[in-house]
This record gives sequence, C-alpha cells and structure tokens, in this order.
Amino acid sequence: MIDTAMLMAAGLGKRMRPLTATRPKPLVKVAGKPLMDHALDRLEAGGIKKVVVNVHYLADTVEAHLKSRKGGMDFVISDERAKLLETGGGLIKARPLLGDGPVFCINSDNYWVDGPSETFAMMRRIWDPAKMDALLLLIPQARAMCHSGQGDFHMDANGRLTRRKPGHVAPFVYIGIQIISADLLVDPPADVFSTNVFWNRAIEKGRLYGVSHQGMWFDVGTPRAIPVVESMIAHG
Repeated sequence: MIDTAMLMAAGLGKRMRPLTATRPKPLVKVAGKPLMDHALDRLEAGGIKKVVVNVHYLADTVEAHLKSRKGGMDFVISDERAKLLETGGGLIKARPLLGDGPVFCINSDNYWVDGPSETFAMMRRIWDPAKMDALLLLIPQARAMCHSGQGDFHMDANGRLTRRKPGHVAPFVYIGIQIISADLLVDPPADVFSTNVFWNRAIEKGRLYGVSHQGMWFDVGTPRAIPVVESMIAHG
C-alpha cells in the first residue's frame, strides 16, 4: 500500500498576497482551518503514515505548525531555505526521504471533496506500476471551481494522457494530486525545474495516466477564491 506522501509547501504564495505577507500560503485559513490542515486531514484519513514537507518561505512557521499537530502521521522536513527549487527540484531534493516506492504528491493550495470513492483509495486501486510512471488526478474543466485556464490534458479511453496543444483547449485540469514512481525521479535537468519535465518524459513513453475526480475541487490560489469556497462548504 502506498503510505508515503509529499506535501508541496515551499512556494512564495505570490498570487495569495496580501494574505501571504505575514504567513506562508499553506497556513492561510479556509473555513477556519489552514489549507495545509485540510490536505493533511485527508492524507491521514486516507491511510498515509509518512509525509515529507518541503519548506522555504517562512519555513519556521510551517515547521512549528507541523510540530503542534496531533495525529498518527510522521512528518519529515525537506529544507529548501537556501534555495527554492520548484516542484521538480523539490521532488529531487526530497527523493532520499521518500523511499524507493511510489508516493503521493499533493499541492497545498487546493480544496477537494470526495466523490463516491475516497480519493487516495481510488487512486491506489487504479495505480499500475507495470504501465504507469505517474497517475494524475484530473477534473473536467467545466467543474474546476475558481480556476481559469485552457485545460491541461487530453485523456484517452484507457486513461493515457497527452498535453493540450498551443492555441487549443483541453478538457481536463490537473488538480494537484498525483502518484509518482520513484523511478521517474532521476536525471534532473537543473537544480530548479518543474515536475512537467518528469511528466513529459512519461508522456514520451506512453506512461503518464490520469483519472477523473468525481467530487468537487477548488483552486484556492487567490484571496478572492476563499469566500467562494467557504460559501460552497457552508451550503453543502
């Protein structure tokens, strides 16, 4: 069972200003709870035992928050104080802490509600290391709340993903949750780079897959998204 996750918590949170002037984005509150805790609660309920958390901006406050948290998960810090490494570089730095098996990787700036199946259990069922290097959780663009953009991926009947072409739209949006194989986390092109590098390698081999989220999802990337999310939560 996949029971290790990485929570991406090192970003500067520029889109969330001015709320991030004095606190890191993962500690911005939505519905009375820090964004980070919404994600961590879901991880714990989903059977995750170990969470690697990368830190950079206001790193001490993130570490203090994790130390104060009650529960059964172990937290390990991947320290990016000296240099912010982006998502791909962050995964490479954390690679020795993640182990040799597949892991969940979660963004800290989204909020989701499960559909008929619990998200992590559903992704574990679909995960097939024989044919997949990464499995991305997607949502149809029409149901991507508080999100603007032209979509990210096309998905065929078997779940295999291809990129949106420039000048076109794509029907699915990546919503910040994936399972990624440790075997994919090799040969970094630089210290600082995006996870897109790994995804492109997987696409070239026909090994990037997706699954459509059947619940709700909110892109909590800006201050104006917060009251929208809170209203939807309050009204079920």
